[in-house]
Amino acid sequence: MAAYSAPIAEMRFILSSIVGLDTLNTLPGYEDATADLVDAILEEAAKLADQVIAPLNAIGDRHGATLNGNTVSMPPGFAEAYAQYRDGGWNAIPFNPEFGGQGLPWAVATAVQEMWHSANMAFGLCPTLNQGAVEALDTHGTAEQKTLYLPKLIAGTWTGTMNLTEPQAGTDLGAVRCRAERLGNGSFGITGQKIFITYGDHDLAENIIHLVLARVPGAPAGVKGISLFLVPKFLPDDRGEPGLRNDAHCVGIEHKLGIHASPTCVMSYGDNGDGGAVGFLIGEENRGLEYMFTMMNNARLAVGLQGVAIAERARQQALAHARDRVQGRPIGGDQGHGSGAPAIVEHPDVRRMLLDMRSRTDMARTLAYYVAARLDVAKKHPDAGQRDSAQKRVDLLIPVVKAYATDLGVDVASMGIQVHGGMGYIEETGAAQHLRDARIAPIYEGTNGIQANDLVFRKTARDGGGAMTAYIADIRDVAANAARIGGPVCGAVAEHLNAGIDTLELATKWIVETASSDPARAAAASSRFLECVGLVACGHMAAMSVIAATDNPETAPPDKQDLCRYFAEQWLSRAPGLSTAIMAMADLHDYAIN
Repeated sequence: MAAYSAPIAEMRFILSSIVGLDTLNTLPGYEDATADLVDAILEEAAKLADQVIAPLNAIGDRHGATLNGNTVSMPPGFAEAYAQYRDGGWNAIPFNPEFGGQGLPWAVATAVQEMWHSANMAFGLCPTLNQGAVEALDTHGTAEQKTLYLPKLIAGTWTGTMNLTEPQAGTDLGAVRCRAERLGNGSFGITGQKIFITYGDHDLAENIIHLVLARVPGAPAGVKGISLFLVPKFLPDDRGEPGLRNDAHCVGIEHKLGIHASPTCVMSYGDNGDGGAVGFLIGEENRGLEYMFTMMNNARLAVGLQGVAIAERARQQALAHARDRVQGRPIGGDQGHGSGAPAIVEHPDVRRMLLDMRSRTDMARTLAYYVAARLDVAKKHPDAGQRDSAQKRVDLLIPVVKAYATDLGVDVASMGIQVHGGMGYIEETGAAQHLRDARIAPIYEGTNGIQANDLVFRKTARDGGGAMTAYIADIRDVAANAARIGGPVCGAVAEHLNAGIDTLELATKWIVETASSDPARAAAASSRFLECVGLVACGHMAAMSVIAATDNPETAPPDKQDLCRYFAEQWLSRAPGLSTAIMAMADLHDYAIN
């Protein structure tokens, strides 16, 4: 298996020249995020990812997490690697300094998180879930809850989970049955079962803090009657250290297609019959789903980043194999028996695959970082109008990043196997693991079909297309700038981006009209619509990239302009054809299914 090497030059270019680190570090609280500091962070994170976490990827895949009684043991080397991660302060990068965080931009944290997921996606899931728990508690918890739990969660000494799904309640959270009975001392007894709980139990941290959706007696039916509770594995004692074992246990772990080292747990609450696992209400009763969305939106951006990360890992491995593997004869060259066989990287179709993998991954990465930077503006900008505008952009694009980038991750990982040929289908090369690991990302944290519906109904139609129209206007400005520069690269990107914008504008108008008159037709077209938005959004990133590379060629990776032109000509050029697909897919129910 090829070693992983974090693409620091690419990350640095995006942060400095595309998302505007020099602007982010003028926001209140982000002043310390200088270019020199961020460079040092990227360099040190790369060492941990490349040298410590990545070598455990195949080990974790082979060994998996194991359940002993009701305690989960992680694969060899994971505890030591997590200790280095924790002791290095890596968990604290974007969080509130009041509770031990480093207070750095989410855009910087996003680049670092990509390294963990590329190095070892199963390992990276633990801090991802913890990150969401910190965000939910910091936003909605009481002062006492924050003081007690946030320092440990931010430090990574304790980790957090998200408990939504039940056997009968997957996407339909209105069907949640887990109960929360008042115990009379301000706490609640939680009883019920949750499934698909990532890192629901493990031996990496001193304590695990579960955020659990449950219903209090008399709660309204459906999603309006769900509350959010904090349920520790060990109840904190008077000193805030892990004390009595709570009645919250892992009773099974799933045997999965991939991410074998990430324990996907069946969690049972209240099995001992002593009133249930002790839990503490977060915020107000019956507002749990609203609070959980704080965690879910954070997680959806992180899962989109996983798609980018696994694509990068698969791409690097495919490229290394293509450079080493000697096969066939040069096309168009000397066909005599004496000619030397080239490395397969020289074959046109292999080059096509490698360019597809690289260009798509780079544009999706740029989009994820762009959204993270807009999140920073939404959190920190002193002007309320700027914060609101940035938040609308984040809300609009999070389902796009989650769905488009995770579908891309699967495609790129599959193409990585293709580059390897028959050896890619053999487990010992490691190429197959990337595809197996990538396959979960379009499913969890809301399937990509759910993301498409979210984009259509909640993010586009609900405001009459206002947020999308504002985004289209911004993209048009960037396309106009690229067109003014002109030439074979900027001109080509601008041409295809303008065609994509026209298509997206037409599709948005159709979606807004159809969502109100015939929502079933709009839903049928939603996945194609999201694909169109994803292509145009990545085209937007390609245009921003070529403009930055033209203005500051010394900071750009040497192949940046070629990759942007390739993406525009080979992928963005497909966007206009989606207008027909979007409207034709609306007639889905006219087709028989047998």
